[in-house]
Amino acid sequence: MLIKMPQLKIGDLIARLPIIQGGMGVGISLSKLAAAVANEGGIGIISSVGLGILHPQAGKTYKEANIAALKQEIRAARSQTKGIIGVNIMLAISDFDEMINAAFEEEADIVFLGAGLPLKVPGSMTLEYLQNTRTKIGIIVSSGRAAKIILSHWAENFKRIPDLVVLEGPKAGGHLGFKLEQIFDEKFSLENVLPQVKEAVKEIELKYAKTIPVIAAGGIFSGAQIDRIMKLGADGVQMGTRFVATEECDADPAFKQLFVDCQEGDVVIIKSPVGLPGRAINNQFLKDVALGIKKPFACPWKCLKTCDYRDAPYCIARALQNARDGLMSDGFAFAGANACLVKKITTVKELFADLIREYSEHRLLPQGLRG
Repeated sequence: MLIKMPQLKIGDLIARLPIIQGGMGVGISLSKLAAAVANEGGIGIISSVGLGILHPQAGKTYKEANIAALKQEIRAARSQTKGIIGVNIMLAISDFDEMINAAFEEEADIVFLGAGLPLKVPGSMTLEYLQNTRTKIGIIVSSGRAAKIILSHWAENFKRIPDLVVLEGPKAGGHLGFKLEQIFDEKFSLENVLPQVKEAVKEIELKYAKTIPVIAAGGIFSGAQIDRIMKLGADGVQMGTRFVATEECDADPAFKQLFVDCQEGDVVIIKSPVGLPGRAINNQFLKDVALGIKKPFACPWKCLKTCDYRDAPYCIARALQNARDGLMSDGFAFAGANACLVKKITTVKELFADLIREYSEHRLLPQGLRG
C-alpha cells in the first residue's frame, strides 16, 4: 500500500504533489524538463539565466535574445503540459527587470525570485498590476531574518504578500546564500533554520490572514528525506540535483553522466567569479582555476551585476554553458551535496514513482526507525 503525498496549495494553485523541481542554469532546466515534471503533478521550473547565450538570435542583442528565449521556453512548456510551470529569475542578473516582465507577460504560473532581497516592485509593473496578477510569486531565502524582512516589506509597501517561501539550505548546489564558514555549521542547517522561517511566515499569515507555504530546499534527495523535512513543518520540497540525471533534463548526456559517475568527495565548495561560494562537482577545469590558471575569455555582455569580468579567472556563464553542452574540459557542473547518490539516468516518471515509493516506505516504518 502506498501512502499518498499531500498536495501543495499555493492560493488557488494546487499541485498534486509537493515537489518543485529547482531552476538550474545555464540551460539545465528548460521547457522539456519543466513540462515533464508538471505532467507528473509537481511544479516544473525554467531557469531564466543565460538563455541569450544558449539561443542567440539574428539581429538581437544578448538582452533581447534573453527575453525572446524566455518567452519561447515558457510557450514550449505550455505546449507540452497543462500542469504548473514556474520561472526562476535571479535578482543578480543585469536584465532582471526585463526578464521578470517577460515572465509575467507570458503568465507563468509562478515566478521565483532569488539571489538577493526583492525590496522594490519587480520590473516595470505597477502596484495595481502586482496586486492583481494571477502569477504567484515565490521568494528564495536562506534565513528567517531574510524571510521576515521581505514579507514585512511587501505587506507594508506593496499591499501584496509573496505567495510562497523557499528556504534554500547550505547543502544546495550552485551559488549559496551563506558565508563560507556557515556552510558546514550545523546552526545554519536546513533543519535548524526551517523553524525560524516558519515563525517569520506565521507572523505575517496571522496578521494578514493569508496562508504562505514554506518549501524546503538543499540536499533533499529521497522520498524518505521529503517525509522527514515535511514532518518538521515544510509544506513541500524543492529538488534539483536528482532531476539532472533524467532523460528529459535539457542538458547534454555527458553532463548527466558526470552526476552518475560522481563519487563521495567529488562535490566541493568553490569561490565563484561573482563573489559567492558555490557547490560543484570537482573536475580538471576547477582544479586549474584553484591553481590560479586563468581561462581567457571575451565578455559578451555583463550578465551578472556583481561580476567584474576584468578580474574574473573565467566566464561563469560560458563555463556553465560549455558543461551543459557536454564540453566538460571547458566548464563544470553545479551540484547539490548528495550528487554522489545519483546512480543512473532515469525518466521523470520513474523518478516520481521512486520518490513516492520511498516516501511511503518511510511513512510506514515504526516511529522509532524513521530517523
